[in-house]
Amino acid sequence: MVNAFIRYIKITVVGYPVWVYNYTMLPLVGMLGSAEIQNNKGVDDLFNKIIRNRRIVQAIIGALILVGYLYFQISIWVILFIGLVSGVIFGKVFCRWMCPLGFIMELSMGKNPNTKNVQMYNYHKLGCPIAWVSGFLNRFSLFKIKRDSNTCTDCGICDSNCYIASLNKDYSIYKDKKDNPSIHYSCSKCLICVDKCPSKSLKYGI
Repeated sequence: MVNAFIRYIKITVVGYPVWVYNYTMLPLVGMLGSAEIQNNKGVDDLFNKIIRNRRIVQAIIGALILVGYLYFQISIWVILFIGLVSGVIFGKVFCRWMCPLGFIMELSMGKNPNTKNVQMYNYHKLGCPIAWVSGFLNRFSLFKIKRDSNTCTDCGICDSNCYIASLNKDYSIYKDKKDNPSIHYSCSKCLICVDKCPSKSLKYGI
């Protein structure tokens, strides 16, 4: 059944603008993040493409949330509920995948590469009520970043692309004896570590 769904996705997305299936496929790939899907190269490639276009996804979802709040008077409690549910399932994804303010903040913080990691860490350490709750849920969420120790080459590329591990040597994605930054309160699930891993040893799933 899962393989049939994968084939359907591959056929359906052909010819569509990249932002369309970036926006629609994120929850689908995440919700079906089983081992069977993760071992499929085509879906892995699609998921990595989504990660590389994360800002487009964030801009679209953030715009929808903003329009819903400003023009359709969607209650702030509904938005908080969305943040809570997404935190329980995916961890702290709201800040970097859905939040309109987070989109603007990331643009401003990314201007100086020398201070970007420090600014990212401090911003995602503070954030808003959604960030506080979903950050706490990083440790307990259904979906987590997992490393395959059998294929990992200990190259350290994941740590160098992680604003938590690069600033605090007590944290490492690939060193088992150190604390895992992906379950840290400040991890915003940008998933750059998953995309950059040359051996594809990092997966985001249940």
